[in-house]
Amino acid sequence: MLNSDIFVVIPSYNERNVLGTTVAELAPFGYSIVVVDDGSPNPERQYLSGQINGSTWYLRHVSNLGAGAAVETGTKFALSKGAKVIVHFDADGQHIPELIEKLVDPIRRGTCEVAMGSRFIESSDRALIPAGKRILLKLGVFVSWVFTGMWLTDTHNGFRAISRTAAQQIHLTENGYAHCTEILELIRKSGVRYMEVPTTVRYTTYSLAKGQSMWNSINILFDLVLRKLFR
Repeated sequence: MLNSDIFVVIPSYNERNVLGTTVAELAPFGYSIVVVDDGSPNPERQYLSGQINGSTWYLRHVSNLGAGAAVETGTKFALSKGAKVIVHFDADGQHIPELIEKLVDPIRRGTCEVAMGSRFIESSDRALIPAGKRILLKLGVFVSWVFTGMWLTDTHNGFRAISRTAAQQIHLTENGYAHCTEILELIRKSGVRYMEVPTTVRYTTYSLAKGQSMWNSINILFDLVLRKLFR
């Protein structure tokens, strides 16, 4: 498998301050990159000057649909371009490009079809998580278990790798951040092999300022309840 067969999908909304840097950090590794601008008021193409080429694509939603919709759009596009592995990667600089190889490796070796980054396996990674966020994330683990039947150490980490075979079976319908729970349910139902891989997240002043609030977490829970009741 060549690095160009690995497509890194970056859902983005109003990330103009960091999006260009995020893409620039990825470029040296030779991955194919798909930026999905989820209807930002100011189109983010302008912040990728000189970076859009034969291996980096820019897609744009006409209106803001949500992170889940952006992930689904990018995943479908990557499949259409022949991706063998698809990596979901945050636009805000939290994820570290050097760790993509570690995430993809078990898929390369055939150990699993979905590899999910976890901030809670290694003590050194746990220590980097702000205390308040750590509590919210652990609450998310419990909520995800209730709704999906899968008990993991970390469930709302957007850093994951999916094989082509698995991606063809997983189709997100949840447009918002609740897609992080929906994707687990789809993984369980499809029966694909999965595992967690230790990962480090870089918490910056910028990423913490825009991170999920308690109110947003309540909205996610509300969305999940409605989906459970009316699907």
